[in-house]
Amino acid sequence: MLSPVVVGVDGSAESLAAVEWAAREAVRRDRPLRLVHARNWTGQAESETAHAAQRHRAQRTLRQAEEHLRGSVPDVELTDEQVDGPATAALLKATERAELLVVGSRGLSGFTGVLVGSVAQGVVATAPRPVVLVRAGEEAEDEHYPAGDGRPSTSTGFRDVVLGIDLADACDEVIEFAFEAARLRHARLRVVYAWQPPSAISLGPGDIGLINDPEQAEEWRGFLSAVLKAWREKYPNTEVLETVVEGRASTVLVRAASAASLLVVGRRLSGRPAVPRIGPVTHAAVHHVRCPLAVVPHE
Repeated sequence: MLSPVVVGVDGSAESLAAVEWAAREAVRRDRPLRLVHARNWTGQAESETAHAAQRHRAQRTLRQAEEHLRGSVPDVELTDEQVDGPATAALLKATERAELLVVGSRGLSGFTGVLVGSVAQGVVATAPRPVVLVRAGEEAEDEHYPAGDGRPSTSTGFRDVVLGIDLADACDEVIEFAFEAARLRHARLRVVYAWQPPSAISLGPGDIGLINDPEQAEEWRGFLSAVLKAWREKYPNTEVLETVVEGRASTVLVRAASAASLLVVGRRLSGRPAVPRIGPVTHAAVHHVRCPLAVVPHE
């Protein structure tokens, strides 16, 4: 049985946008879609009557999401599930058997606009599978270039998939996810590496520092091309644009994602599960990138 695309559903505008994006992605990947609603996300029911009311509200929330999808993405193979919360733990459990997990990037915690400590932040920092965050208001047309008259369209080509890469820690899982996302969309893959020149303090006595910035950039371009060579051969029909930019990685990626259909970044799996971390670049992307954001865990 194919592992599903799993999406968290709570009835908020953010989760409905996530549901639609997840449905489109499930169709692209030829995977089933599973809607997951965590009952009692804020505490345990005090009585059977209250618990029954929660089940009813959960069922109504799932039905509304399903009815919404029947009109917008009718070809998706759809199932749903109610689970007992808390939400972060419930979604993490569902992710164990998922192709990927999709959540709304705001609204799941009940604190609109606050990501730190929210469900979205929790699953991004700890999920063993890729997690995609989707903002409220995300539409199918947003993934595509506008039509010739400037109007939004779903019949035009997809905008670039952008991969933020760390050449000091280039990981196959992250690169493969980005190439596959671009292939599924017949989109160009733009691979972005941001570098900063070493300071006099950071260079040791035995280090050789390139003085000329253009020379440093050229060195990084050569390194990036070498890292991507095997992936270009594996995905010969995917157009790849290699971009090397001097600057802070978080700033460069947020700017690059402004016209993207999807941004892909990596997250190193923590050896200390009790201390989940996402890193400064992923943290900046979670808070500032408007397009869907895929966070791919790796060793």
